[in-house]
Amino acid sequence: QIHLVESGGGLVQPGGSLRLSCAASGSIFSIYAMGWYRQAPGNQRELVATITSSGSTNYSESVKGRFTISRDNDKNTVYLQMNRLKSEDTAVYYCAADPIYSTVKTAPGYWGQGTQVTVSS
Repeated sequence: QIHLVESGGGLVQPGGSLRLSCAASGSIFSIYAMGWYRQAPGNQRELVATITSSGSTNYSESVKGRFTISRDNDKNTVYLQMNRLKSEDTAVYYCAADPIYSTVKTAPGYWGQGTQVTVSS
């Protein structure tokens, strides 16, 4: 079992940047595929980015070219670097994990508690 804790959210102006972190504990982090999801008020939770245990990445079209997912297996942490932020990026961002990559994209077995990102002037 893996435990996930997100940090790094906050208020940022349009065009600004934030880096989210997700610290994992309780299991062998390196074997897990990881993902970042987000949920805006009134919307369904959507997949933003994923990274496999070997470091291959994938992004939703809405964030491609602006966001970068990465992982540091020595620190048991996955990151989401968010650049050129827009108001529509405002949401609660969740870290997710699953030993199976296809499952982290659909129904991850483990979730963090979420961190709020607000993009506003």
